[in-house]
Amino acid sequence: MKNSTNAESRIQVEEWRPDDSLIDATQAAAIDADLDMLAEVLQAVVHGGASVSFFTPFSIDEARAFWGEKVLPGVRAGTRRVVVARDGDRIVGTVQVQLEMPPNQQHRADVAKLLVHPDARRRGIAKALMTALEEIAISEGRTLLTLDTVTGSGAESLYRELGYITVGIVPRYARGALTTDLESTTIMYKELIGTVSRDWGQSPANGKRGTVPKE
Repeated sequence: MKNSTNAESRIQVEEWRPDDSLIDATQAAAIDADLDMLAEVLQAVVHGGASVSFFTPFSIDEARAFWGEKVLPGVRAGTRRVVVARDGDRIVGTVQVQLEMPPNQQHRADVAKLLVHPDARRRGIAKALMTALEEIAISEGRTLLTLDTVTGSGAESLYRELGYITVGIVPRYARGALTTDLESTTIMYKELIGTVSRDWGQSPANGKRGTVPKE
């Protein structure tokens, strides 16, 4: 697939719903296409230097296996929910909320894999994805979100802008995507009560799709 973005288009933000029980051939093909696009985003982000659990060399097959073997079963089981951003028919960004928590932490969820394709950045996509994720967390009765991110990264700055609070820094936490060096990670959290706007688009209540205006 050729990597391109259309600067004149409006980004559609929606929950990814690869369902499921009564699936026909057309739906199966659509899910396969989505998995290919999600894999492309993940591979591009890793090769761009983002430390998101993987490091180079990192093949498109490995990226697709992550989505098909780990994420998809979790979505179908209801233990994780995924938001995607589409530029036309192409997925250019995504984020996940992990809902499977111990019995005494059912008020909490983890933010994972905030990814925006390198050629679709600086268009407000990451912020729109996070707004959508927080709305989903609220709909699941979760009032606390936790995450970790590479210390000093652009993602850390974004999370801070969105109201996430730093708990602390763990040194030498994980290997970098493009280096064998061990990088520090910053642990952050956000309490959601009274913080979420409902204009992001696709929520269980309204079923609509949101858009990210042109910048």
